[in-house]
Amino acid sequence: MKIVVAGGDGFCGWPTALYLSQKGHEVTIVDNLVRREIDDELGSNSVTPILPLEERVAAWKEVSGKEISVVIGDLTDYDTVAGLFKDLQPEAFVHFAEHRSAPYSMIDREHAIENHRNNVEGTLNVLWAIKDYAPDCHLVKLGTMGEYGQPNIDIEEGWIEIEHKGRKDRLPFPKQPGSFYHLTKVHDSDNIMFACRIWGIRATDLNQGVVYGLETEETRLDPRLVNRFDYDAVFGTALNRFIIQAAIGHDLTVYGNGSQTRGYLNIQDTVRCIEIACENPADRGEFRVFNQFTEQFSVQELAEKVQKVAKDLGTEVDIDHLENPRVEKYDHYYNAVNTNLLDLGLEPHLLTDEHLTEVLKVAQNNTDRVKRELVLPTVTWK
Repeated sequence: MKIVVAGGDGFCGWPTALYLSQKGHEVTIVDNLVRREIDDELGSNSVTPILPLEERVAAWKEVSGKEISVVIGDLTDYDTVAGLFKDLQPEAFVHFAEHRSAPYSMIDREHAIENHRNNVEGTLNVLWAIKDYAPDCHLVKLGTMGEYGQPNIDIEEGWIEIEHKGRKDRLPFPKQPGSFYHLTKVHDSDNIMFACRIWGIRATDLNQGVVYGLETEETRLDPRLVNRFDYDAVFGTALNRFIIQAAIGHDLTVYGNGSQTRGYLNIQDTVRCIEIACENPADRGEFRVFNQFTEQFSVQELAEKVQKVAKDLGTEVDIDHLENPRVEKYDHYYNAVNTNLLDLGLEPHLLTDEHLTEVLKVAQNNTDRVKRELVLPTVTWK
């Protein structure tokens, strides 16, 4: 299958591109390298030393014998996007190419606007290019479970049956996003759903939970293929941040009382979910939603898991409850449905002590790269 992975230099995109290439697909990465520029802006870095994209791809060819094409381009430039679809005629377009950080979108007005411009405009360009140049291409779009918020009812997979005043309908599940970033994902979902309805585009919206982990079978083949590992309070996800904090002997910083519960999945499951979506495309005109996560944890539970594993490795760390920089619910109901991907063959990698130990050892081997001033949050919602 001919597949474009947009955002293929990023935390999820890079291992996905390798995985799909290893499976025999013809893969093209398109990326504007903005994530590396944001590192410069924030004074941050990946804990793991990652090579420039061209060198990563060359290393992959050397190790695997398989070639991944690279296009350095920005999805907000319609000429670039149109050219991609005209020239490549992809069968699937995997769309990771968005700013993926809630705190980044909350830094100030300018960052909120840039987040919307990059994410919403880029996706609109992709939709128009599919319509005009590759109408049978399947859009596989990475959304987020954060679109739903924490409603006091079960979270269905994108749609919900409603009965109101004697009438019934199947409607999009209500959205209660928790940041300007999450709002861009809601806008994307609405725009994609509309395009499917009026243009007959086929699309799968993967509402992904919080991704943790580092390595996949492909990235383990050679140190030059290592995935990026974000730890700062802007781009680092909760579990990965706790692992870095444990590695440097820092208190594990839980926001508020730690009861905030979310869906999580291993990076190895992310790449498999993408493969499942690509190989089982939506029908023409179908807007399909899969909730892409495997387990649910509270932030406190994650901190306690990392604390235990660190202790087993000889490092004692405390759990420190900070004033929450975000505005979010505590002690809330959270039960989300995630059967579609399981029904299509996903076999989850669950969060085990062995997995945490592997990642913590990688972090411990790279503590010289950790900038301690980036560990604590500086961006607040209020």
